[in-house]
Amino acid sequence: MHRRIHILNATIVNEGRSYEGSVVIDDGRIAEVLEGHDCTPELPADEVFDATGCYVLPGIIDDHVHFRDPGLTRKADFDTESKAAAAGGVTTVLDMPNCVPPTSTREALEEKISIAKAKSHVNYGFFFGATSSNAEEIHQLNKRLTVGIKLFMGNSTGNLRVENAEALNTVFQNSRLPIMVHCEDTDMVDEAMTEARERYAGGEIPIAEHSRIRSAECCYRSTELAVRLAREHNARLHVAHISTARELELFTPGDTRITAEVCLPHLLFCDEDYARLGARIKCNPSVKTRADRDALRKALNDGRIYCIGTDHAPHTIEDKRGGAGKAASGIPMVQFSLCAMLELTDQGVLSIERLVELMCHHPAERFCIENRGYIRPGYMADLVVVRPNNPWTLATRMVLSKCNWSPLEGHVFQWRVLRTYVNGYMLYHNGHITNENHHGMQITFTTDHYKRNDR
Repeated sequence: MHRRIHILNATIVNEGRSYEGSVVIDDGRIAEVLEGHDCTPELPADEVFDATGCYVLPGIIDDHVHFRDPGLTRKADFDTESKAAAAGGVTTVLDMPNCVPPTSTREALEEKISIAKAKSHVNYGFFFGATSSNAEEIHQLNKRLTVGIKLFMGNSTGNLRVENAEALNTVFQNSRLPIMVHCEDTDMVDEAMTEARERYAGGEIPIAEHSRIRSAECCYRSTELAVRLAREHNARLHVAHISTARELELFTPGDTRITAEVCLPHLLFCDEDYARLGARIKCNPSVKTRADRDALRKALNDGRIYCIGTDHAPHTIEDKRGGAGKAASGIPMVQFSLCAMLELTDQGVLSIERLVELMCHHPAERFCIENRGYIRPGYMADLVVVRPNNPWTLATRMVLSKCNWSPLEGHVFQWRVLRTYVNGYMLYHNGHITNENHHGMQITFTTDHYKRNDR
């Protein structure tokens, strides 16, 4: 239904500025962005929302989620996880290919698109999984509808690892799409796991050993190789979930061709937190030292980190039981990522303007997403309204992810998501999904998305 909505007297955060103003939504798109108090739009609105005391941000684009659909839906699916996303102010998600079957054939990709079309309440796009033998499939992808190529250079959940030199060179040499890489040296991980099993023979490997098994050195060695291959082949590279201070040395501020993502677990937690949270914070790559965490936080401001994602990866709480050798790796984060990052702005880690760059503008730019990621006339009206100084405590009953747990349970947040607009529709309002029959859209990409620069 065609509706004109006027969000009045908010603090708008967009393109490096924060200012009082109004946003007018008309038929799913942003019609006007007005600066000042009590602004009058060109045409009267059907609905006026006085957002005094609130902030309006572009909807968050989470460039790294695992919604487990298809094949792993006992853990999560597009219905439950997209609701969790909307409740967290996330309006677009970019989903990873390590589901069952893996998204490494065009048929599997078409199936996944069909599932999301029927079930997703927020907007969605999909990475295509590289294997050692699907170069021709990659070549034939519809590049206007594919986020990029996901390359696992280390083992994680699923079976998509590409390890031999010939296959790696083929991916980096031939892909016209951005390549997003999971970097861990599997040989080093396997050797460390074997040593740990011998050391703790007959017993459970303590969960804190996970950060030594999946070490800083195994991350650096793999990331260095990925960056070197990208430079050799003039490929566009986006390294997923950087977790160490040393890896940051491989990235140059201002370089938009070879970029780094950091994810919420590595900004919020460190290995000291295993004593309190145990396997709830077990993820791949592992959380590292406090010094690594602090270096990642610092890099949010100096240009070496280009995007913030969540690596939202739900497992049942039963799957999370056990030590470093048994408990599943992965953390559900999408619902509370924005509120958690806003708390870091309160702590002076970064400004709210920089947060919007890293969680909204840069994901849109990195993957050339059309008409999203900014508050601009003509863009799709993906918006989130948040209120500061509005404390609330996260209880288990509030978790919308199917896995029904969060490592942040019991935390008192200071910011609250009040409203989430997806394509101009208010999908989330003050604690509730407003319409379970409303669906998001498949995102599209500009032609710059699949161009390779001349060498």
